[in-house]
Amino acid sequence: MGNYSIGIDLGGTKILTGITDKKNGEVISFIKKKTKKDKGAEKIIQKIINSINEVLENSQIKLSEIDDIGIGVAGQIDRENGIIINAPNIDLNNIALKEILQKEFNKPIFLGNDVEIATIGEMYFGAGKGEKDYVCIFVGTGIGSGIVQNGRLRYGTTGTAGEIGHIIVDIGGRSCGCGGCGCLEAYASRLAIEKRIIGALKKGRHSDIENYLKEDKPIKTSMIKKSLDKKDELVTQIINEASEYLGSGLASVINFYNPSLIILGGGLMNAIDYFYEHSIGVAKIKSLPTPSKSIRFEKAKLGDFSGVIGAALLSKYRQ
Repeated sequence: MGNYSIGIDLGGTKILTGITDKKNGEVISFIKKKTKKDKGAEKIIQKIINSINEVLENSQIKLSEIDDIGIGVAGQIDRENGIIINAPNIDLNNIALKEILQKEFNKPIFLGNDVEIATIGEMYFGAGKGEKDYVCIFVGTGIGSGIVQNGRLRYGTTGTAGEIGHIIVDIGGRSCGCGGCGCLEAYASRLAIEKRIIGALKKGRHSDIENYLKEDKPIKTSMIKKSLDKKDELVTQIINEASEYLGSGLASVINFYNPSLIILGGGLMNAIDYFYEHSIGVAKIKSLPTPSKSIRFEKAKLGDFSGVIGAALLSKYRQ
């Protein structure tokens, strides 16, 4: 066995592909491709294949030096058979991705969901290293979590444990990408925040964020941060609202699971300290007194590469 694996983080807006040295977690080469406007499995799969070929070419590492390929997908996964069961934010359903990629590259292929791989990355080389009982929660296009007990991930009966984004926080509330209503993800994810800002602008509200917007372009985290730093009224109001909901979801995790540590990651958490701190403050106030006193919070340490590194370590973790 060599030291190199390819890790792929396939989310609702991007594919991040990297070659990782499994000895130290170093990402040697990476490539990022947008997926938000791609529709249909064929286009997404071809983009994954192209990403693997390009990252190899850029790194000058040969395919023969790669042990295996790991991929995390924002959705429900049949890990044993390597099938994407359902990935609503990417529009992939019942795709035998393991079989497709094995035929293309003749390498062992391992699949997990996006938060699972990010949790594994943090477990080996990030904020979870040396910890035994904790929860990783990542806020991105959606919201998901990885539950670690005695140093191992808990998958649950059907392999879908950790779907904190689909805790119901408002009965009959906003529609969610899962098909339900009132899910935490529909109130506190990056996509939910973007929708709230756009909706308010269409209703005639004004905001500093309008200075950064371009036609048919999504609202970026950097735009939200700039507007928040300028104390923009609209953006501040929406971030406060989202962090109230997220903090309430965190309080539910603290009360129910009583972990020693919660690791928070994702673009908003990494970039916007106010969102991170305010969500934690709400969680501590709303959770029960005893677990609230003992809970610790940390930011994910690997940033955007949590998923890439974790995907590259899937084979190692599952040994």
